[in-house]
Amino acid sequence: MRLVVGLGNPGRQYEATRHNAGFWWLDSIADEYGVSLSAESRFHGDVGRLRQSDVDCWLLKPMTFMNESGRAVRALCDFYKLAVSDMLVVHDELDLAPGVVKLKKGGGVAGHNGLRDIAAHMGKDFWRLRIGVGRPADRAQVSNYVLSPPRKEEAELITQSLERSLTIWPQLMASEFETAMLKLHTRD
Repeated sequence: MRLVVGLGNPGRQYEATRHNAGFWWLDSIADEYGVSLSAESRFHGDVGRLRQSDVDCWLLKPMTFMNESGRAVRALCDFYKLAVSDMLVVHDELDLAPGVVKLKKGGGVAGHNGLRDIAAHMGKDFWRLRIGVGRPADRAQVSNYVLSPPRKEEAELITQSLERSLTIWPQLMASEFETAMLKLHTRD
């Protein structure tokens, strides 16, 4: 693993919204390992370096807004010569209920504009950590739904799923994705 991208939107008005679940996860990893994220204009985002076992892993929060996340990812990957297969993208997932978190490689973008833009810049063959936020009953309300904070009970479930997914960090860092999936997807 050489790059972890947490998706979200910049600005205080978006901090607590469902769409920022990827930012929440990335901030948690940075806090856990004492990594400070700094604004890097050449990468269009906040960037930090996590070094473990003589391997650098870059942490990136694109500050381009969700729809242009690929621009930040492409800039960092080009500069450090990172392959798409070395990347994990952490994002909110409408197709999973709050409290559910899944790891997968590749696949479609399911209408997620951040994933769509990254796929347009990099291709679809990257790992994804999908944090369930649920789906609104009315499909026409998706934008309002992801750009609003979760209800209290949903927020608690999302926080629990974030904490559970952080436990697979050692496997992710070692690129032991099958082991990470087994650990994450198997519940006691």
